[in-house]
Amino acid sequence: MNTNIKNHLTSEDVNVWFGERHVLKNVSLQFPNRQVTALIGPSGCGKSTFIRTLNRMHELIPSAGFAGKVLLDGDDIYGESVDPVTVRAKIGMVFQKPNPFPTMSIKDNVLSGMKLSGTKITNGEELVETSLRRASIWNEVKDRLGEPALSLSGGQQQRLCIARGLAMSPEVLLMDEPCSALDPGSTRRIEETILELKEQMTIVIVTHNMQQAQRVADQTAFFLSEDGNPGHVVEFGTTDQVFNMPVDARTNDYVNGHFG
Repeated sequence: MNTNIKNHLTSEDVNVWFGERHVLKNVSLQFPNRQVTALIGPSGCGKSTFIRTLNRMHELIPSAGFAGKVLLDGDDIYGESVDPVTVRAKIGMVFQKPNPFPTMSIKDNVLSGMKLSGTKITNGEELVETSLRRASIWNEVKDRLGEPALSLSGGQQQRLCIARGLAMSPEVLLMDEPCSALDPGSTRRIEETILELKEQMTIVIVTHNMQQAQRVADQTAFFLSEDGNPGHVVEFGTTDQVFNMPVDARTNDYVNGHFG
């Protein structure tokens, strides 16, 4: 890894419980600015739970418990005086299934995050266009901004959700299996968008698609939960190293499809 690249986001000994169940143990990772980090591993190993700790989304589950630190530019987002809403504006999230607001137009969907957070919108038209351009969907929707968001295809809806997140000017974008419900053409467009966006921000993506991780990620973390033990990181390094020169035999078995 390039030691000259600043670690924009860092987790230190992150542990998560849901009630009495310990689901994540001692996860420490570094996410450099302007790089994509992929989180891979079998279902149930804690990847989606972990990515939600990076902007405090897991707190929305009543039984969730947390220990450790998540630092954004050196500041702990779990500090006592830190507002989770502010955290989620800086660290945006795109989910597995596209979730535009069904009763809103395409334009209003883009601006919805700003309105819900009470952020003043000074130039809505410009913000809508800029956000849709950054999400690589402007040319497809510029003449139908007043139409319902659900008039779009699944892939377009997912890029609209990306635009909605980008309108908040986040520093980090978290993506939890953003292509799992999409066809290959839509997946390719999302991946192209990710590669364009990483020039401006830190991106963390959960994916079950090994080829996707190799196409878009600069570094990769392999999560595993074995024999009922909490999920943990088995291996973390450059994507090339994790896939082609893994240190741990379990990593080698997983990336080559022997289990998971």
